[in-house]
Amino acid sequence: MTTSQRFWISLVLSVPMLVQMILMPMTGWMLPGGDLTSLVLATLIMIVSARPFLQSAWASFKKHHSNMDTLVAIGTMTAYGFSLYAMFNHQPVFFETAAFVTTFILLGQVLEVKMRKQASNAIEKLLNLQAKDAIVFRNGHFQKLAIDEVVTGDIIKVKPGAKIAVDGVIVKGQSTVDESMVTGESIPVEKGAGDSVIGATINVDGTMEYRAQKVGNDTMLSQIVAMVKRAQNSHAPIQSLTDQVSNLFVPVVLIIAIITFLIWYVGLNATVAQALIFAVSVVVIACPCALGLATPTALMVGIGRGAKLGILIKNGEVLEAVNGVQTVVFDKTGTITVGKPQVTSVRGDLHRVVRIAASLEADSQHPLASAIVQFGNQRGIEPLPVSQFKSLDGYGVTAQLNAQQFVVGKLGSRSISPDLQQQANAMQQAAQTVVYVGDAHNVFGLIGIQDGPKPTSRAAITELRKRGLTTVMLTGDNQQVANAIGNQVGIDAVIANVLPEQKADYVQQIKQTNQVAFVGDGINDAPALSTADVGIAMGSGTDVAIEAGGIVLMRNDLQDVNRALLLSGKTFNRIKLNLFWAFIYNLIGIPIAAGLFSGVGLMLSPELAGLAMALSSVSVVASSLMLNYVNVTPHHLKS
Repeated sequence: MTTSQRFWISLVLSVPMLVQMILMPMTGWMLPGGDLTSLVLATLIMIVSARPFLQSAWASFKKHHSNMDTLVAIGTMTAYGFSLYAMFNHQPVFFETAAFVTTFILLGQVLEVKMRKQASNAIEKLLNLQAKDAIVFRNGHFQKLAIDEVVTGDIIKVKPGAKIAVDGVIVKGQSTVDESMVTGESIPVEKGAGDSVIGATINVDGTMEYRAQKVGNDTMLSQIVAMVKRAQNSHAPIQSLTDQVSNLFVPVVLIIAIITFLIWYVGLNATVAQALIFAVSVVVIACPCALGLATPTALMVGIGRGAKLGILIKNGEVLEAVNGVQTVVFDKTGTITVGKPQVTSVRGDLHRVVRIAASLEADSQHPLASAIVQFGNQRGIEPLPVSQFKSLDGYGVTAQLNAQQFVVGKLGSRSISPDLQQQANAMQQAAQTVVYVGDAHNVFGLIGIQDGPKPTSRAAITELRKRGLTTVMLTGDNQQVANAIGNQVGIDAVIANVLPEQKADYVQQIKQTNQVAFVGDGINDAPALSTADVGIAMGSGTDVAIEAGGIVLMRNDLQDVNRALLLSGKTFNRIKLNLFWAFIYNLIGIPIAAGLFSGVGLMLSPELAGLAMALSSVSVVASSLMLNYVNVTPHHLKS
């Protein structure tokens, strides 16, 4: 039986007792059958509507624990049990207390469920983005198939205005694609043959054909949905403290309730019924439901809001860690810079230098290697087959070409003429990365490659510095080129000549004095992303980097680092605000429920205590929902 069904049953059965409570003081009207009718109605409520509370409390008791349902169960059973005793001893009963407390608590839970559903609608909206069918080339012609029938390798046609069905690579045609529903990027992106497309995005104005690469649960959208689900069900470390407090809170409240009863009954000569009402009010209002909702609801809303903005936060631990970040460390290539380096100059015999370099770099996946190969292709310089190829991690590549050993990469221990060295220095001062081409002993050529900063990098880093964060760039590039890029974007510190395996070591060193966030996108960034207190992976990067990051930015925009930090910080602050409200609420409510202010007419009956407790839970969920409206736009972008 659902919570909503239990609430409505409890409400319908409680109404007759409510009518009696209202009319009896004015007219003397009572329910037909009097207390016996109230007993029957209250018993049905306890059996049908309150039973889950009682079962949960009993299960916790058997494990020598207590939970939120313990207080509800004790409060309602005390009111019900005493009323049963009083009825057979011809004393006043308050079956309505057990009934109304159950009804109001269930009302709070019904409202809470509705608001939590609103909080988690980010997943539902993401799922609704998915295309339902696709135009697939099968059996010699294109035909419409359900999305579930698409398999990897299928050629799919997408017309203007239609949704792209699954992730893939364009093989024919060109268009602009609106990727805002997945990445949050509002400006459509130009696409052509060889470019990747994301399932659920919209083809704007051209007809394209693409080959399906990822289908079903492997698509980016499915992975985003799975990631958001896991994150929304995760716990922040502060939740553990809350659980411990709640576990201790219940026995403390029961002790306070017993003391309240004794003070009223023994010390103030109240009747058993009067003393019991105060004790039950204490038990009911102290139920720490709001305390239990404070963290998970804020996590759910904050993470859902991030998903809409193209910022995927993987778990609650990340949110808490962001709150203490003091230093943000950036990878250079593909993170601060565009990540598409281009050859800008060649020194030496151009044809010979480029042919040797392109031949050795043909099988390399490094961005600089791709730039060299592309430069050779554009000039009709075909790479030659090589043998004994070997990658020198962090230094370059070596191989044999026509039975002679060549090396492409850093200078190393090879000799270089003063003229070439002077040219290399000039290229580095112009922010070009210099690739040295030569044999095992001498350098005879230079290739200058440049990868400029992204348009938003300087503004994003400036914003971080304005917020008091220290910014650092780690790169394997030489010091001169690194300094030139660092100066262009206004970064605080530049650490150059860092080998891939050393990045994590540098992050570890910074962690000894500061809490660190690392931003990167490559395979070689994965160890640093995992080592940092907060790893922020650019969504345009490798799967390995994305897996290692605690936060994934779906857009290749450094401004989202600020947005991610702002959203994470505000979500964690909302958790703290919710917890503060939940604690203060109980701190104020318990003395009132205990009758401490009864002399000035400030009292709470068990029924009102139940209603107040329910409303406290609703207020915490409402507070969390406000995260949907907080401003996470970096200061310099606000109009």
